[in-house]
Amino acid sequence: MMKKNNSFLVTEHGTISTILGRDTYFNGILTFKKPLQISGEFEGEIVSDGFLVISEGAVIRANIKAHTVVVAGHVTGNVIATERLEMQATGKVVGNIKTAKLQIADGVVFDGNCEMIQKT
Repeated sequence: MMKKNNSFLVTEHGTISTILGRDTYFNGILTFKKPLQISGEFEGEIVSDGFLVISEGAVIRANIKAHTVVVAGHVTGNVIATERLEMQATGKVVGNIKTAKLQIADGVVFDGNCEMIQKT
């Protein structure tokens, strides 16, 4: 669950103060500890114990492993969310997912397999 506070999103894991903006392209391996929002393009691999938001309009071509993942953009790759995966109405995931908790809104496009895992 997210809400907007001034120009930053506030989550149950803290304020998202790090944002890769819409005009950003990043290629490589991304690791982070505090909540992160990606609004641009990313290609590679994302590994974190943190909270990741993939904004509407973002394009991600990567395997993702994080504590909590919110998808409102387009993800091509496998997603492992050890705590929770939330797919919002504008989200699209092409790849397999593994998560302890799953929330899928009406309108989501999902092409892959889903495996429910024990919370770690």
